[in-house]
Amino acid sequence: MTAGPRLLSDRLDWNLLRTYLVIAQESSISRAAARLHITQSAVSQALKRLEEQLQCTLILRQGTRFALTASGDEIYRIASDIYGHVSRLGGALQQRSQDMLGKVRILCATGLEAAHYDAYLAHFHQQYPRVELEVEVMRSADIISGLLQKTASLGLGLCRLPHARLERRCLITQRYAFYCGRSHPLFGRRDLTLESLQGQDFVSFISDQIGGNLSPLTIFRDQQGYTGKVIAASSSLEEVRRLVRAGYGIGSLPEHVAARDVAQGELWRLPPAAGIADLDLYLLWNREQKLSTAESVFLEGLQHCLPPPDAASSQTR
Repeated sequence: MTAGPRLLSDRLDWNLLRTYLVIAQESSISRAAARLHITQSAVSQALKRLEEQLQCTLILRQGTRFALTASGDEIYRIASDIYGHVSRLGGALQQRSQDMLGKVRILCATGLEAAHYDAYLAHFHQQYPRVELEVEVMRSADIISGLLQKTASLGLGLCRLPHARLERRCLITQRYAFYCGRSHPLFGRRDLTLESLQGQDFVSFISDQIGGNLSPLTIFRDQQGYTGKVIAASSSLEEVRRLVRAGYGIGSLPEHVAARDVAQGELWRLPPAAGIADLDLYLLWNREQKLSTAESVFLEGLQHCLPPPDAASSQTR
């Protein structure tokens, strides 16, 4: 008779309780989303998932009215108690935070911009000021290789297919689009269509090939029947951006990387308006690697600050 509650506690996502606590406190999905710095859709989906896991309705909404059900009120009290206990952990661990030593080695892909990751780095340093960070920028393929060889604590990069020895959590979704430089004949034209790109030469990533981490870009070009050749290629995002700006050909870049150059008139956004592909950049680590205390604390904390799966893509839009 006790198997049901025990199994529920095993499978319950405690992050959903935290989100529900904020929803109940704010009496508003929109205000909860603003407080949690995620989308309203993400908050609504979190509420839906929690109700599904608990198999009961927690909130009744009729127009602008917002009320907790009897079950919702009880879950709110339980969530409040849980959060109160968790909040007291800070004082208990304060001395440990100041004394913790160690190094965390991170392998990172180029062009990473994620506000929640930056915020976590600042928070971690404030909490563990004596832990050293070593960050090395490299290709995603090399990040995966390094993690398999256990030469780093964790990685932040593209990983198109799951790997048997690696864990992965989506850190951010990057939307790629086509761009050309100021000296390119397509620059500044507003009458362009997908057909306008037929025959144009391309600047490409070395991993932009079938089977590579950026293969969705290759597949898109093949599906459109583009016949232009790859005139220049690099493993570096910054070098691909440089070559596109120099007019070697049209190229695929993450929207956030190209945004400043577009604003300054150095790059021109090309069709399609919706972009080419959304590619997930992952937090990666080797599940077989024995981590130090500092590495484990960093990795666990970073996982907790990641957005829900349905909210990850919204971070770049």
